[in-house]
Amino acid sequence: MSRTLLLTGATGTVSSALLETLRQSDLEPRALVRDEEKAERFEARGVRAVVGDLDDARSLPSAFEGVQDLWLLTPNSPRAPENNMNAVWAARRAGVERVVRLSAVGAAHDAPSRSGRLHALSDRETERSGMYWTILRPHWFMQNLLNEAGDIAAEGAFSLNMGRGRLGMIDVRDIAEFAARVLTTEPDRHHGKTYTPTGPRSLSFTEVAEQLGRTLGREIRYVPTSDEVERKTLLDLGVPEWMTEMLIEYGQAYASGWGDFTTNDFQHVVGHPPRDFADFAHDYAESFVAAHR
Repeated sequence: MSRTLLLTGATGTVSSALLETLRQSDLEPRALVRDEEKAERFEARGVRAVVGDLDDARSLPSAFEGVQDLWLLTPNSPRAPENNMNAVWAARRAGVERVVRLSAVGAAHDAPSRSGRLHALSDRETERSGMYWTILRPHWFMQNLLNEAGDIAAEGAFSLNMGRGRLGMIDVRDIAEFAARVLTTEPDRHHGKTYTPTGPRSLSFTEVAEQLGRTLGREIRYVPTSDEVERKTLLDLGVPEWMTEMLIEYGQAYASGWGDFTTNDFQHVVGHPPRDFADFAHDYAESFVAAHR
């Protein structure tokens, strides 16, 4: 018997990859979007969409009707715990059986980033929701490097305030596969588990640049930058101040060695190794050369 899965954050990187991964599954996906225009785009792709806003609890009840599984991804913002609360409350009232929540790496009440501390609040609420629950805290996304693609293509270099930090970064496609594996098993199979999927090895950004260079056939350099320069760059790009400070905090934590680890969670749950950064570089090579031509 098929189950209906409601996806929040449906237009984002991870949820989009998850939708693609679930195409061959028995789950019936339903995308939660904020307006009718976005709903029409999903419908055109053959994905049912419902309109609702995690900022507005009153808009959610109809979206959750007939749903058995919830993929819960909230935007990074000061309102993230409120968004999570609204979704969990609507899910409970609708009789949703399982919630799989995308949290953040290292989420804890003493995390070095405001995002990690807010995620910890939502994780705890989810754990006590009365539903079957699983929490994913994936490491830094390889796809975050696409934000640097313009500089890499044009200048052969990119800058971050992460110093010499090493990260067990993971491909978003692997996060989606991990989530799909959880969502397509019985609700109690991964109940009560918190997973931290990572890539197969911890890398410095100097090593990332070297791998990109080997793939692209030209020199690519990583140039560590200061918090002040990174802050100005982000603000000049129009990144909101709250988000900018959150990213600065993560950069400081990674520079200190906070992200230098890997886990076996992906292999354990999915049954094969996660993608290496070399795989990501090969598959996304075109993104890093388009502006260079």
